[in-house]
Amino acid sequence: MSKARTIYVCAECGAQASKWSGQCGDCGAWNTLQETVATPPTKAGMKPVGYAGATAGEVRNLAEVDAAAEIRQSCGNGELDRVLGGGLVQGSVTLIGGDPGIGKSTLLLQVQAVLAQRDRTLYVSGEESPQQISLRAQRLQLSRDRLRLLPEINVERILATAEIEQPRVMVIDSIQTVYTERLQS
Repeated sequence: MSKARTIYVCAECGAQASKWSGQCGDCGAWNTLQETVATPPTKAGMKPVGYAGATAGEVRNLAEVDAAAEIRQSCGNGELDRVLGGGLVQGSVTLIGGDPGIGKSTLLLQVQAVLAQRDRTLYVSGEESPQQISLRAQRLQLSRDRLRLLPEINVERILATAEIEQPRVMVIDSIQTVYTERLQS
């Protein structure tokens, strides 16, 4: 049986610290750190973490992992598939970056339009209105009948919608616009 360790939790913001301090390092509140016992999770309490399906706490030898089991899905754009090493990997997160106006949103909309013809997809927009996205799709002559669009910036609502919609591929444009209600800042 592993030994429980002591942690200090801020009563104001919920931040955790390994040692007591007069001031919370996250929110700056004074005399709000309260001593609590952190117990390690039990086997029954271990749940999948993230959408990749891996469970927390599993340590494996890398040689035991069958990399060939990961099947890549073509995104319908040969050059992007090449850059991604052959396509998208299930459970992965791919961050597309670049200067403003370089065409990230246009590229992702084109990819989603292709993927939507064979799989369930979800395009989450935090920057542009549905009308702007529809106009871009029209301009690019993309099929819009299967493109699913969610204008949202709240992480909890995005995840709740993803649970209902069950998209095979989800785009969040742009990740910097989203926020969570679980954090104060």
